[in-house]
Amino acid sequence: MTAASTLGVMPVRAPLLRRLRADYFSTPLNALVSLVCIAAIVAMAVPILRWAVWNADLAGSTRADCTSGGACWVFVKARFGQFMYGFYPPAERWRVNLAALLLIGTVAVSFWPALPRRALAVPLLWAALLIVDAWLLSGGLGLPRVETRQWGGLMLTVFLSVYAGVLAVPLGILLALGRQSELPVIRLVSTIFIEFWRGVPIITVIFLASLLLPLVMPAGWDVDRLIRALVGLAFVIAAYMAEAVRGGLQAIPKGQWEAASAQGLGYWQTTGLIVLPQALRISMPAMTNEFIALVKNTSLVSIVSIFDLLGIAQASLADPAWVGMNMEAYAFAGAVYWIICFGLSRWSRHLETSRKTTH
Repeated sequence: MTAASTLGVMPVRAPLLRRLRADYFSTPLNALVSLVCIAAIVAMAVPILRWAVWNADLAGSTRADCTSGGACWVFVKARFGQFMYGFYPPAERWRVNLAALLLIGTVAVSFWPALPRRALAVPLLWAALLIVDAWLLSGGLGLPRVETRQWGGLMLTVFLSVYAGVLAVPLGILLALGRQSELPVIRLVSTIFIEFWRGVPIITVIFLASLLLPLVMPAGWDVDRLIRALVGLAFVIAAYMAEAVRGGLQAIPKGQWEAASAQGLGYWQTTGLIVLPQALRISMPAMTNEFIALVKNTSLVSIVSIFDLLGIAQASLADPAWVGMNMEAYAFAGAVYWIICFGLSRWSRHLETSRKTTH
């Protein structure tokens, strides 16, 4: 008898029916709970599927084509370009597509196992991406200018998430190190920054950054309202990132610091080569959670008339030709947010599993 059979663990390659029976119907109580849950899921899923799929309308171009009594996805199809690009000029949308491809390529290269000199290459890649994508989206240097007030939809949600996240991660790491610093001034400044930005609601931060910041700026200075909202989001997420990273740093045994010191390594060498990589690996679930929160919190920029995906969905309901499409608009926006957040969660899980396997 093998150890797996002794412990009652089913083999990994066991037939599907045997695995289902072992996981969900192994005891009468387990079977009862499973059946109740299945019945509840079916009871909720059937009406949703009837509205969203079976009785839905997809063909056509006007509201008159929605006659089945279910979801009118004709509305989403008619507004799809606006949901994706906001008010970005149609003739220039290739720039948004190219920026998205560069983002995907940068992510892929950043996690390429054979990437040489990763510690230097990854920051340079992301810095280059931020500059090139900002140029592509805003224009200049040979490209027609596109004002940020024309940005919107999913492209703006992704822009805010990526740029705020890229700013928040290094700032959060520095704040986490600063909060554990032996220098009282650095520790105090880091603590005040973290506690202040964690204690203020994000919607208040966006409002203050976008509407009140110009009042305290020197005369003649003007910062784009999108940049103001972006910086506000980045500061708040950086504060939460700092606490996630600090938790990872505290999980590293002090013996590793002492061993590195005995080998003649300085503070920054020990931190960068030994401690921080382990701390980031430990902190990855919490950091992923902050990234997911960031993606969803971008919807709050609508308070200052910046139309991200959710803002565009709300604005499209004001069109007299599509009045009453609230469920379709919010269902589509919610589905897109869920796909992004679920993808981030699964990607983080994959990274955790692969690194546990290779280390």
